[in-house]
Amino acid sequence: MTVSDVKYDILGIGNAITDILARVEPAFLQKQGLTPGSMTLIDADRADTLQALLSPEQIMGGGSVANSCVVAAQFGARVAYLGKVARDEASKQFTEDMRGNGITFPSAPLNTQVFDNLPTARCIVMVTPDGQRTMATYLGACTCFTPEDVLPDVVADSSIVYLEGYLFDPPHAQEAFRRAAALAHAAGRKVALSLSDPFCVGRHRQAFLDLVKGHVDILFANEDEICALYETENFDVAARHTAQDTTFAALTRSGLGSVVLHDGQMTKVAPVPTQVVDTTGAGDAYAAGFMAGLTSGRTLPECGRLASVAASEIISHYGARPLSNLWEEMGF
Repeated sequence: MTVSDVKYDILGIGNAITDILARVEPAFLQKQGLTPGSMTLIDADRADTLQALLSPEQIMGGGSVANSCVVAAQFGARVAYLGKVARDEASKQFTEDMRGNGITFPSAPLNTQVFDNLPTARCIVMVTPDGQRTMATYLGACTCFTPEDVLPDVVADSSIVYLEGYLFDPPHAQEAFRRAAALAHAAGRKVALSLSDPFCVGRHRQAFLDLVKGHVDILFANEDEICALYETENFDVAARHTAQDTTFAALTRSGLGSVVLHDGQMTKVAPVPTQVVDTTGAGDAYAAGFMAGLTSGRTLPECGRLASVAASEIISHYGARPLSNLWEEMGF
């Protein structure tokens, strides 16, 4: 899949968030009433309380699809991103981070005359010794992303428009997704979706199903997310439903690797062995590697290999951004 008449290979649309990473023990999560491995939405006061109890390892630009955009750019993809930030110091840091990674970020900051003066979002990422991440997210300005924030010229100029499931909670963001998909398809572009989180899927199952069946060309999900979508504990059952509802999906299974479903055919992709330190951003990196491969004309097994290498690199250290040159990891 290569498109020569576009400016961008990938356009990400998602929650523009500052990530705050800290190491914790399982007992901390239990005491705070947090489900290990989940993403919980919290308010500003709760975010302040949690952050005060932690000693951050890293503070950096983040958000699921924003992280995917950074990884894809490292693979040589031409990338743009749309997301809502406030007019504060965190938004300056986020903007500088994205643009410093070679990503076009044309989104206008929050209009305080229309919306409450919400701060830029932050995600508190708590990593336990087994490498699992538990996230508590204050969405702030992200909740103000509307259909008007979907820029038609940028969408039309992008080979793949990649939508973040985490952004699906506010109703106007769901409208924004449908607008982005309509604009993309009108321009002959593809629409990809990350389901992001099984709890998010559970909150909006029917809306996600409608989106997958009617608007999405490429679906990314992990085993828990796809099983949540189809209300089953059996991955094979979920995969069969997926193949019926969409012609293209990449489903990750942690240590079991991943499965690519395309036009009724299944391709199994082996994982790349590594020492797991922090699973934050593994799925984001996988999707980035896959789409970077897809837009550069690589075969599905090659796309799967790129995706697996990217995910393996990410989980080998703290944080959701690569520390090594991903092209060198591939031997190119």
